[in-house]
Amino acid sequence: MSQSDSKKRFFENLSGAGKAIAVLTSGGDAQGMNAAVRAVVRMGLYVGAKVYFIHEGYQGMVDGGDNIREATWESVSSMLQVGGTVIGSARCKDFRSHEGRLKAAHNLVQHGITNLCVIGGDGSLTGANLFREEWSGLLTELVEQGSGAQ
Repeated sequence: MSQSDSKKRFFENLSGAGKAIAVLTSGGDAQGMNAAVRAVVRMGLYVGAKVYFIHEGYQGMVDGGDNIREATWESVSSMLQVGGTVIGSARCKDFRSHEGRLKAAHNLVQHGITNLCVIGGDGSLTGANLFREEWSGLLTELVEQGSGAQ
């Protein structure tokens, strides 16, 4: 099998049906953040997933509401030439606490978000890893409180 056949086969087998991906940027602005956000959105839509922006990084995930908005192909069409991160980035003291991460989990569940893409540096990915490690426990807690299951 040629390399191009292998790539074609890989993309044909991707399916985002029934999935929802959220993308956030965290930490300081860096070159390439908008390009990464655009790539996540476009690939997610390409495979059939719903895609959401989380505005203002982890703070937006904790606060929820209008900070979590559905992304479209058009919403990322003129993003590459803009500096910084168009969806915003914010440090978040609340996310460092269990209660803050519980609120963030609740907000993701409310939107049916099944996957999270965090674009940032060391601290951002450390937070994402902690959230991943706690995810099952956070969901259990939400169910016990009666606020997590859809």
